[in-house]
Amino acid sequence: MEQRIRKSFDQQSMMETLGARIASVAAGEVVIEAPILPGSRQQQGVAHAALTFAIGDSAAGYSALTMLPEDQDVMTAEIKVNLLAPGAGDFLRAKGRVIKPGRRLVVVSAEVFAVTGDTEKLIAVMQGTMVPVTP
Repeated sequence: MEQRIRKSFDQQSMMETLGARIASVAAGEVVIEAPILPGSRQQQGVAHAALTFAIGDSAAGYSALTMLPEDQDVMTAEIKVNLLAPGAGDFLRAKGRVIKPGRRLVVVSAEVFAVTGDTEKLIAVMQGTMVPVTP
C-alpha cells in the first residue's frame, strides 16, 4: 500500500514544485509535509492558503486511496477548508484521514499544522469527498 501511494505521489508535479513529501502512510491516514518556500508565501510572509489547501487536499485524497482496490484511483469531488491561523513556521504538516470509506464516495478530513521546532499549531481544517475512479 505504501509503495502504491508513494509512486502516485511522485507523479504529482505540483507537489514537487511545492517541495512536498510524504512523511507517513498507514491505512486510512497519510501525512504530507512541505517547506514554506519563498514562492509559497503570501504578501505578509507566511504560507499562502494555496499551499495549505494543496497539501491538505493531497493528504486527504491519499488517505482515501489507501482504502481503495489496486485497480482504482481517486479524485476530489469537493473539499471545504477553514483557515484558522496564519501559516507561520518552519514548514507545514497535513494529516489526512478517512472518516467514512465507501465504494462510490469516500468522506475524508485533513488538519494542517504550521510546525516550528517541536511545536505544531493547527492552522486549517478540511473536510471533503473523494470519488473512486478507474485510471
